[in-house]
Amino acid sequence: MKVFMQNKKRITNAANAIKEATQQMLNKDKNLVVMGEGVCDPKAIFDTTKDLQKKFGKSRVIETPISENGLTGITIGLSINKIKVILIHQRVEFALLSLEQIFNNAAKTFFVSNGIHNIPIVIRMIIGRGWGQGPAHSQSLETIFSYIPGLKVIMPGTAKDAKGMLISAIEDPNPVLILEHRWFHYVTGDVPKKIFKTNIHSPSVIKKGIDITIVSSSYGLYECIFASKILSNFNINLEIIDLRVFRPLNITTIYKSLKKTKKLIIFEIGFKILGIGAEIITSLFEKDINILDKPPIRLGLPNLPTPSSRSLAKNYYPTAKNIIYAVTNLLQLDVEVEKKIINFFNIKTPKHEIDVPNPNFKGPF
Repeated sequence: MKVFMQNKKRITNAANAIKEATQQMLNKDKNLVVMGEGVCDPKAIFDTTKDLQKKFGKSRVIETPISENGLTGITIGLSINKIKVILIHQRVEFALLSLEQIFNNAAKTFFVSNGIHNIPIVIRMIIGRGWGQGPAHSQSLETIFSYIPGLKVIMPGTAKDAKGMLISAIEDPNPVLILEHRWFHYVTGDVPKKIFKTNIHSPSVIKKGIDITIVSSSYGLYECIFASKILSNFNINLEIIDLRVFRPLNITTIYKSLKKTKKLIIFEIGFKILGIGAEIITSLFEKDINILDKPPIRLGLPNLPTPSSRSLAKNYYPTAKNIIYAVTNLLQLDVEVEKKIINFFNIKTPKHEIDVPNPNFKGPF
């Protein structure tokens, strides 16, 4: 996508923001390299690496063989020798073949070397649903990586954060894992041209509200935004928080919001069982058992593998409609009011295939 100006804002999509950040940092830091399977493919990992090898050469933008564990080991070795690496996996499942290197070497080297060796690597991984990807290529496994000390795990939710958080990750002295929902790359927003860094330590409030706090991340934010727009027509005002940083988990922003709203919905794009939502709620209650006046509601994937077929996907993935039902539940709205809201939702929801992005979710936001 090309950049264009709108109301004095510089609009582009998340994919181009990632490419721009990568290109600017390759220009800035001659010790930075990009590696991965498909970085020179015609699709260029959702256009995030398009033409980078033509500009920077084969020694700095490296198309790699299929050997994920070996590649991660090479990446760690390069980083110990002062070469920064962005390693890219087209599917998060490919990274599963390198967990031993990520968990036992990348995450621990700084500690076992008594701080002598930093591991300044960035690993980008693509997660989430898409046409025909099926059980082994469409999972959202962010919680698995978030379990390991020594790693930072981030999930940008806006085009601006896609650029700013990547730059922050590149300049971080230790390993940062970035998980990007495949549909997130098409989301547009205001992205400054200059090099800038975005906080990779805490959530951000992307919409203020007074009735209910809803926490989500990455592409899930756009289900929340759509639900919020529907509910605003019925004088229901959601506060939406972009979690964006899974590790280290910082609940301060969420806690401050709940002091106002006293009600919480967590909308995960990953599995509900043992998901990040459970950790957030536990951490909140450890801090203040009376922070909520109603039991929290968690929305996420069911305890089943991700499906391939449209018929199964239709009832598998939670949507803005599930958020609306959760809101009417928390607010104990009359059944007739709930019906009116759902009818309005159905009118405003565009008809589209279940395995392609909702056209309302592209922005600019």
